[in-house]
Amino acid sequence: MRFSIAHSTTYTYARPVRLAPHVFRLRPRSDGALWLTHFEIRIEPEPLALSQCLDLEGNTVTHAWFGGKTDRLNVTSRSEVETLRTNAFDFLLDPSASRLPPRYTGGLERLLAPYNSRPKRDHHIEKFARQIAYEAGGNTLDFLDRLNRRLNETCSHIIRETGELQAPVFTLQQRQGSCRDVAVLFIDACRAVGISARFVSGYQRYGRDPAKRYMHAWPEVFLPGGGWRGYDPTQGGLVTGLHVAVAASYEASGAAPIQGAFLR
Repeated sequence: MRFSIAHSTTYTYARPVRLAPHVFRLRPRSDGALWLTHFEIRIEPEPLALSQCLDLEGNTVTHAWFGGKTDRLNVTSRSEVETLRTNAFDFLLDPSASRLPPRYTGGLERLLAPYNSRPKRDHHIEKFARQIAYEAGGNTLDFLDRLNRRLNETCSHIIRETGELQAPVFTLQQRQGSCRDVAVLFIDACRAVGISARFVSGYQRYGRDPAKRYMHAWPEVFLPGGGWRGYDPTQGGLVTGLHVAVAASYEASGAAPIQGAFLR
């Protein structure tokens, strides 16, 4: 499927400010599942300099430096992307990962350590994850499918354009959250049973009403033999040709589309 994406964000300030250096994560991936044929980004006010970089987690990011003062920041990006994956199960899962917890061997356990980290453990999340693992009979892929469907069926999807992420346990108990809130809950439940998971920001195909189109977020899990594979709990399905990934990180802030600050 081919996507033509136009993304625009505008910040306005009550009085002129100086913009600190900014990082923009708006360039879609180009990999085995996505083919990026065109990308451009326009920033107003015009930066003093731009630099395209590859960050630690493999995301292509734009760094910008500014001079002078401004009362607004406008960022517009345009992308042309073709999605290539039609089968979410086009891989052979390594036997070491077929049962919970997966065994990440050959150095993977060190490389994946950030994607297993749970700084704020909560027994409610652990109980929730263990119950689904029990229902799945300890089968890794069955657990992921059940978790994906369970969150889709029990968590109402809301749109929150601003505000901090909800804690995973808050989303679990309130049974509602934005796509990014539900993605973080999915990730924490996966890590509770030993599955490496990360946060992804990007786009998903919506209806024809432009007013209802927002950036999307979903989780990916690392499956030996399949690499990083996406699930979309707000939709209840797996990620194939209807999603365009932009950035991924072990924590949501590392995939934020725009990151920066201003000085008065």
